[in-house]
Amino acid sequence: MRNLALITTSATTLLASPALAAGGLSPSLWNTNFVVLISFLLFVGVLIYFKVPALLTGQLDKRSDAIRAELDEARALREEAQTVLATFERKQAEVKDQAERIIAHAKDQAKVAAEVAKEDLAQSIKRRLAGADDQIASAEAAAVRSIKDKAVQVAVAAAGDVVAKQMSAAEADKLIEASIYEAGEKLH
Repeated sequence: MRNLALITTSATTLLASPALAAGGLSPSLWNTNFVVLISFLLFVGVLIYFKVPALLTGQLDKRSDAIRAELDEARALREEAQTVLATFERKQAEVKDQAERIIAHAKDQAKVAAEVAKEDLAQSIKRRLAGADDQIASAEAAAVRSIKDKAVQVAVAAAGDVVAKQMSAAEADKLIEASIYEAGEKLH
């Protein structure tokens, strides 16, 4: 810092000397262009002395390294996202295929179940028809039996009337005693 101040003071003194001021084109402190030039050169000298350009380039290098690292990280994240997306798309395709297989299997099962239900319905109808036929046959047999029983009753009643008209009281008593005797023997 001392060296810079010494150089600046000596340069100003040298430039402001009367020998230089006497010339027409000589530099003068009254010339604003000259003063601005000297100030600029001093400013640039101070910046170089304090290593400001190196600091600026260091900061810019750090910033570019940080940006490069962020870009690398973003690239890695993008690749990872693409990998995850591809995985999900593949899984989605697998799930879609599986769903289609499940639907096809369900349709096949529904067809089989419909055929089984048709067969069961046909069997049930056959059983009901057979049951109805059996009921009709038993009803017919009961009707025939009822008619036969009625015919027997009518015939017995008619025979009883005929026998009662033709039989005498002594014969009736004899017939009743024989029936009682037969019933007694069968019961004992």
